[in-house]
Amino acid sequence: MFNLPISDIHLAAAASDKKNAIEQVAKSLENAGYAKSGYAQGMLNRETQAPTFLGNGIAIPHGTVETRDQVLKTGFAVFQFPDGIDWGDNQTAYIVIGIAAQSNEHLELLRQLTHIISDEHTADAIAKADTAETLKQLLMGERQTQPVKFDESMVTVSAQVDNINTLKIQNIINLQNAEAISTDFISRVLTQTPSYLGQGIWLSDSPIGNIENAIAISTVKKPFSFQGNPVSILITLSYANYQIETLLLKINNLLKNKEANLILENDNVNKLIDLLRPDDSHTESDSLNTNISGITQDFTILNPHGLHTRPSTQLVTAIKQFESTITVSNLDGTSTPVNGRSLMKIVSLGAKCGHRLRIHAEGVDAQEAINTIGEAINSGLGEKVA
Repeated sequence: MFNLPISDIHLAAAASDKKNAIEQVAKSLENAGYAKSGYAQGMLNRETQAPTFLGNGIAIPHGTVETRDQVLKTGFAVFQFPDGIDWGDNQTAYIVIGIAAQSNEHLELLRQLTHIISDEHTADAIAKADTAETLKQLLMGERQTQPVKFDESMVTVSAQVDNINTLKIQNIINLQNAEAISTDFISRVLTQTPSYLGQGIWLSDSPIGNIENAIAISTVKKPFSFQGNPVSILITLSYANYQIETLLLKINNLLKNKEANLILENDNVNKLIDLLRPDDSHTESDSLNTNISGITQDFTILNPHGLHTRPSTQLVTAIKQFESTITVSNLDGTSTPVNGRSLMKIVSLGAKCGHRLRIHAEGVDAQEAINTIGEAINSGLGEKVA
């Protein structure tokens, strides 16, 4: 875990543009004794090579390999820009984290940062933090994520109803009793039509009013019809951060394998919870690899400095050319597959020179995607290979 002194956090900053914001960050790194004055130009040069915007309103400007000699010791400068900074390509940065790193240790630092800020809930909290102490706690992961609320009190089985609004209300009551949602959530769910997932399963959620991760489920005694599709179960999600994704992966796999009946025919509350519980023994990696199809191939990272932001950007650009669903995992890291279209997720792999990346592509152009991505990796992703 890296150290982040309160003095390195700057709240409510303002800048005229991206260049000015980077110059402020570089000056802070210099004043803190992390870098020499020449490091500022390296940070600006880096932006011309590959933008350092990660997503979720967060940018991580840092110097080039050529200006690494300007780093005195590893350190950070965290700037909060409440009004936002235009980072190009219609992207706005509210948090700018300047990084001065002496060696490849920056990959581990980037990996740690991206794991902390990879969900919108945490990123939004960082952008709105009103004290340096709060922002530090969020960045350092000191504010622990609460477990997903999903127990017997959140499940209603075999409800004798024939109206989907009644199921909505039942789930809302359970979520409200768990103090997981606000009135904004309730208003949105009540007025919006749930999404039909298939095989009698419907899903309702809201982009606002999510206080805690929680899942409410209601099944019906006798299926009925809504908008021409059967209704057997309504799942309502309060989505505070990424933890809920495991549930969605499980449901997706059940539908893909035409096994929705495992949910629909189960009137035992505890067994139903065990089947869908996000924090059970089935990890995200397990879910992603269950009955895996498509094409998988392993490649070795040849970049001397690993997958920092520039080669990561090149990899994401190569992946986005294709329609196929593409995941990437670091076999010498956590091995958990991540979305290949997300720069933040790719950086979070912390892949160093010599690490093996596993690329999995599934779709109409999977083979072409594997070939193109492999060529890009083997050619150095825009950099000289080791």
